[in-house]
Amino acid sequence: MNLKISGVVNDSIVDGAGFRLTVFTQGCPHACPGCHNPQTHDPSGGYWAAVADICNIAAENPLLDGITLSGGEPFLQPAACSELAKAAHRLGLNVWTYTGYTWEFLLEEQHPERMDLLQHTDVLVDGPFLQEQRSLELRFKGSKNQRTIDVPKSLAAGKIILWDT
Repeated sequence: MNLKISGVVNDSIVDGAGFRLTVFTQGCPHACPGCHNPQTHDPSGGYWAAVADICNIAAENPLLDGITLSGGEPFLQPAACSELAKAAHRLGLNVWTYTGYTWEFLLEEQHPERMDLLQHTDVLVDGPFLQEQRSLELRFKGSKNQRTIDVPKSLAAGKIILWDT
């Protein structure tokens, strides 16, 4: 399976806890003013990469703690991102997913492929970037409205449980 991406960064320390392989998906409907990755907005930009090739990059780096799916908007390519998340788990890596959608939207929508990606995500950073709520003091997110959600605990509890370092 292929994934349309803007790029991949190995050994990132800003896109989740620990050392991460960050995959920047291509295409984003949110186009948040002040977005850190505006080059990822255009769905016709970027390039196609095989999920297996991305997995191989992760498998070759013994320092990685996890894979981060960023954007663009990973939930625009949920099947490919879910395949990557499952492969990451098989490698013993955790999965962080960044989305401009909210937790509530994803649960209400109940889109099968998006729910599959959500269920294979360990930590979800949700919500659009809001420039007026931007803060450099936040860990792993850009604006104060965004939440860092522990997905397995939240799904089990039926309510949002924030991820705690």
